[in-house]
Amino acid sequence: MTDKSKVSIVLASSSPRRKQLLLKAGYKFIVVEPDVDESAFDTEKIEPLRYAKILALAKANSVAKKFPQDIVIGADTIVDFKGQIIGKPADAKDAERIVRKLFSASHKVITAIAIVRLSDNMKIVEADTTIVHPKKMTETEIAEHIKGMSWLNKAGAYAIQETGDKFVDRIEGSLTNVMGMPMELLEKLLAGIVNK
Repeated sequence: MTDKSKVSIVLASSSPRRKQLLLKAGYKFIVVEPDVDESAFDTEKIEPLRYAKILALAKANSVAKKFPQDIVIGADTIVDFKGQIIGKPADAKDAERIVRKLFSASHKVITAIAIVRLSDNMKIVEADTTIVHPKKMTETEIAEHIKGMSWLNKAGAYAIQETGDKFVDRIEGSLTNVMGMPMELLEKLLAGIVNK
């Protein structure tokens, strides 16, 4: 068991969901937004799992320079639809296109976690995958979802914690992974670091 009060964490993320999940788990941490241009990474040439890991590490590294003594956690969530990376929608039209695609078949949600501490050259990058089996959405439900704006800044244009009951039949794997931070994996990785 990890003594969470003794772990000095910097969360390299602007995601309110990741912050909520860490708070709920009892971790003490500060939040520092990473300085990473996600559009600079080519989604066409990198397979989904590797892409998520590269971005998570880039986020952690960008913040770790300012906090070399601390454990810095970066994360990146993407949706893998038949090998194609689905990120955050650009606008409402893009969100509708994504929703129509994703809710036509099962898809994977991948969240990579990068844990970096520069003072001892520690770099750990792992990922978790959850399979989401969607419900068939009606035209009315799609229109309401787009109008409701809950797709903003969400990989795959939906948030399972906000709208999942309506749109998801079942999942195989971690629910917190779909929310943006696989807590089971994170707890295991942090316990391995702290309890060494």
